[in-house]
Amino acid sequence: MPHMARLLGIFGFLSVLLRAATLCFQTLAVGGIVFVVVALRDRELRTEPILQSIRRWITVSALALAVTQIVSVVANLLILMESADMSLAEAIGANFVIASGLSIAASLTIAIATGARGWRGNPALLLPAILILAGAVMTSHSASRMEYRWTMVGFTALHHAATATWIGGLPYLLLASRRASDPCIKKKLSANFSQVALASVAVLAGAGLALGVTYVGSWNALYGTAYGVMVSAKVLLFGILLILGAFNFWIVRRMRASSGPQPASLLRFGEAEIGIGLAVILAAASLTSQPPAADLTAGRVTPRDIFERYAPKWPRMTSSSFQDLPEPSLQIVKRAAAAGIALPNSYVPGQAVPNLYTPADIAWSEYNHHWAGIIVLAIGLLALAARTGRVPWARNWPLTFLVLAVFLFIRSDPENWPLGPNGFWESFLAPDVLQHRVFVVLLILFAIFEWRVVTNRAHSRAAALVFPAICALGGAFLLTHSHSVTISKEDVLAEISHVPLAILGVVAGWSRWLELRLPQTDDRTRRILSWVWPVCFILIGLVLLDYRGA
Repeated sequence: MPHMARLLGIFGFLSVLLRAATLCFQTLAVGGIVFVVVALRDRELRTEPILQSIRRWITVSALALAVTQIVSVVANLLILMESADMSLAEAIGANFVIASGLSIAASLTIAIATGARGWRGNPALLLPAILILAGAVMTSHSASRMEYRWTMVGFTALHHAATATWIGGLPYLLLASRRASDPCIKKKLSANFSQVALASVAVLAGAGLALGVTYVGSWNALYGTAYGVMVSAKVLLFGILLILGAFNFWIVRRMRASSGPQPASLLRFGEAEIGIGLAVILAAASLTSQPPAADLTAGRVTPRDIFERYAPKWPRMTSSSFQDLPEPSLQIVKRAAAAGIALPNSYVPGQAVPNLYTPADIAWSEYNHHWAGIIVLAIGLLALAARTGRVPWARNWPLTFLVLAVFLFIRSDPENWPLGPNGFWESFLAPDVLQHRVFVVLLILFAIFEWRVVTNRAHSRAAALVFPAICALGGAFLLTHSHSVTISKEDVLAEISHVPLAILGVVAGWSRWLELRLPQTDDRTRRILSWVWPVCFILIGLVLLDYRGA
């Protein structure tokens, strides 16, 4: 069954993406219902233009959630039936099937109700919204625990609900503010949502702390396990969200005391909140693919391990040769199949035939990371030089991304075309290779669009936003990146190096976004932000230069 084998190979990455999509659409669908019921509780706020735009997005989000859940349950059923040798009748009673069915039915109910004419924000839709959250909780870590199960289920439900209310409600606040023509309505909308968001932040922090204490268990698990590292990433991103939320809260308080229109800064900081909230959701999706840190008491990474791996050393400027690299696992499978030898199947998602990580592999990987670090460091330094206005040619810094893209395309996956025996299209079947190729495409888009913007060849505001959007998206996407779902020290150490890159990418993207989007009246904030994102690139380069394969 070659197709099933391929599905097993990419399932680890696919499951994280599907979980991320589920959480995103769930947050938007539930957040939209809560926004209408709570933030639009005053009748004068429920104008036809506002309701029309909001109901459209709720409908789309609910339908997208239903489709994502259908794809997810089908993929999981196929994996379960193949790996456990079960029939469809036996597999259909699994807990995830029941939970997905509940979510699909509830989301379709919301889509049908909000898509019908005359819907004015009936609070009855809170019931299917609650059922969507219940379906999510049923497949969470809390539902599978033996100790304190119902307590953890309660905290998980609060965590999901608060996330949907705050992060999921933000896009609807932006939509409603743009549709509202009366400044008084805009102020009232912002004030109502500010109260809801403040309560949601408190609930989110409290529930998150309780879940973190239970699932992480100790301080050393925060850096000693992959789960703990991702929790640390979530906490850092949550802290950035709190800073942006504080800015918006301060703006709303100033609005109440003034008679002027709603400041554009409120919406711009809201856009950044939504984007960073997406990164938090991707980190949460990645957590579901890993066992809680509290359950992994043996084999944790120690401070000594981290120091020995990441103590500053001179970068590796020379690489091992391609001929010294071990034979790729896919080639082993092909050769065995041609010889009629049956290799044992592995149903660990993302792991087919194990590869030995040889010194040649380590040298190859370190060379790649270190030269990539030099290129990224040069990008940051050139961007800073261009900011000063004293080095005119430095404004061509985006073209350096093309050099990085070509370098990564050739060197990232030597077993694939153009260096290795695996064909170009065949290489996309490996999840880590697929992610690397996506990053290469993002880098090319970086170079083209941002170079046209900084050299004044493109005057479109949309073109200017491509660079920060892809930068932020790439950083968020990196939070789902994994070379293996096995829980080993090597995996944790790799995660420790990935997380700073992801967070710096997210910060760089949204600082550049705000620099471009904030009004001219916030010139001081824009100037500060114009220095933040180049510094992030410099730090990314330094992190890459300190990478060690073993």
